[in-house]
Amino acid sequence: MKGVVFIGGNGPEPSVSGKAAEGARLIVAADAGLIAAEEAGLRPDWIVGDMDSLYARGAASRLGGYRSDRILRYPPDKDDTDTELSLNLLWDKGCDEVLVIGGGGGRIDHIFALRALFERDPCPARWLTDREEIFCLKEGAFSCKVHGLVSAFPVGEGPWRAKSEGLKWPLDRVVWRRGFFGVSNVADGLFAVSVTQGKFLLIVNR
Repeated sequence: MKGVVFIGGNGPEPSVSGKAAEGARLIVAADAGLIAAEEAGLRPDWIVGDMDSLYARGAASRLGGYRSDRILRYPPDKDDTDTELSLNLLWDKGCDEVLVIGGGGGRIDHIFALRALFERDPCPARWLTDREEIFCLKEGAFSCKVHGLVSAFPVGEGPWRAKSEGLKWPLDRVVWRRGFFGVSNVADGLFAVSVTQGKFLLIVNR
């Protein structure tokens, strides 16, 4: 079952976000992610967070259009981020494929925190920002058509092994270890990656 989390930070154009969210059984807005969800023409099933960003942007009145039992408010001083709380809600509701939309730009600690989510299990399957499309690849085959840069990072527990076709520098040649990465690879059309061990983040620059 597919679930989508809209979060604060830079995301794709509303039309792209709306298309990416097609087929979702549940949509959650994490705090100011509500703005992006509504701009994409979507009405979230749940709104989660401390709402500080909505208030800071003068958009708290948007909450008035939703049932109070669908708004899960948390205190600002909490252990989990609004994104973590939203992801946990989707997993608790049975979603096994989760897409995160937003989170581009902004504070570097927020970027690091989002990246760290992919070290865990379960983790999101895909993450869309204003400039990147990030895929979490587990064992199996993946293909994508793009003209641009592609980067790969091992995440989670190793060992890690991957093969590729259609990339300028094949991933087969990389001996992966924690802290290693392959950045600024080049795709000129259709390429494929096959993960045989471990888990990888594949970042496609659009």
